[in-house]
Amino acid sequence: MSDCTQLLAALKNGEHDKALAALYALDGTARRLDEARDRAVRTAEAFAARFGAGAQGTALFSGPGRTEIGGNHTDHQHGRVLCGSVDLDMLACAAPNGTRLVRIQSEGYPALEVDLDDLAPKKAEENTSAALVRGVAAKIRELGYELSGFDACANSTVLSGSGLSSSAAYEVLVGNIFNHFCCDDKLDPITIAKIGQYAENVYFGKPCGLMDQMGSSVGGAVFIDFNDPAEPIVERVDYDFSKSGCALCIVDTGSSHGDLTDDYADITREMGAVAAHFGKSVLRDVPLADFRAAIPALREECGDRAVLRAMHFYDDDRRAAQEAAALKVGNFESFLNMVNASGLSSALHLQNNWSIGDTRQQAVPLALAVAAELLDGMGALRVHGGGFAGTIQAFVPEERLKLFKNGMEALFGAGKCHILHIRPIGGCVVAE
Repeated sequence: MSDCTQLLAALKNGEHDKALAALYALDGTARRLDEARDRAVRTAEAFAARFGAGAQGTALFSGPGRTEIGGNHTDHQHGRVLCGSVDLDMLACAAPNGTRLVRIQSEGYPALEVDLDDLAPKKAEENTSAALVRGVAAKIRELGYELSGFDACANSTVLSGSGLSSSAAYEVLVGNIFNHFCCDDKLDPITIAKIGQYAENVYFGKPCGLMDQMGSSVGGAVFIDFNDPAEPIVERVDYDFSKSGCALCIVDTGSSHGDLTDDYADITREMGAVAAHFGKSVLRDVPLADFRAAIPALREECGDRAVLRAMHFYDDDRRAAQEAAALKVGNFESFLNMVNASGLSSALHLQNNWSIGDTRQQAVPLALAVAAELLDGMGALRVHGGGFAGTIQAFVPEERLKLFKNGMEALFGAGKCHILHIRPIGGCVVAE
């Protein structure tokens, strides 16, 4: 069991370089490894400065962001998705503190403190990090584990409000800390993902599906079938995106997801209303033929937008499986065609490219329009994540990458086009 001083020495001496390289240096460059080591050292130094260098059991933890590759808003209807963890993450140095308090100092944010003897949901805490910590702790206690407090210093490279799911990364990070300190690492990645979803639904106040947490927790590129949400089928897709000839780019439009909870809730509500017409709770349980036959009645009962959003569910649910199948056999051209089809469906049917609550803000459609001009019929484009604001996703041919990046950053600002990698490891203990 190391204290913070020992962990810092090991990090500086390169003893944890292999673990860091597996998470962050996926392009194989020494520069990326140096940056990862420097960040890990800085995180541990922040912990030592705030909580003391002698804290026993100090360890480094990571909760990655995730990219949704296929299946936009299908998970909450028990559909299928294709997603993956990325090399942007939340990193924390943490240690047990021998109390009943969880104390977390996140870089750039006020410190938070959660009392483990008071784990009831709090209305005033909704949409806060404290709610996520309290919710994760409550669920782990419900699973029968004895909780104890810890201290942590954290920082993030996950873009807030970007569709890379910073909330899921935080839930997975906290879940892994509790798992290591309180559960003897007995919680598997799927269980940690479910714990995170519970915290977000019940404590944070966001009715999300399970894809975000699963993509962050499991790691790599994964195909997930949520037909039985209690026991989702999780299948790793072995495809090396670095050999595709395309770079995975996430473009940050600078528009935030922060005030869009109602827009997301409307999608779930409207799809649910269509399912309810058939006496079902989710669209996955409604046969496509039955839905198609009932469209005239559904227009009257639920409205045209609900019908269009249901159409998107059936199409993107099918496409996610087809995309995974195409990658498994190495048919990247077919995969790109389906990514483009998903993007078109999201715009026309799902209608999550901009919010009717603020018609002046249409950064995502603007980004897609300019990106399409830059790609000139090559690669693929689509809205990324929950939509309405945030980011777009692009698969950019390497020969057009410089042109694409320069064009996107001329529009949205320097550093707004992020070249990402699918990292093979989800939430984890990085070093101890």
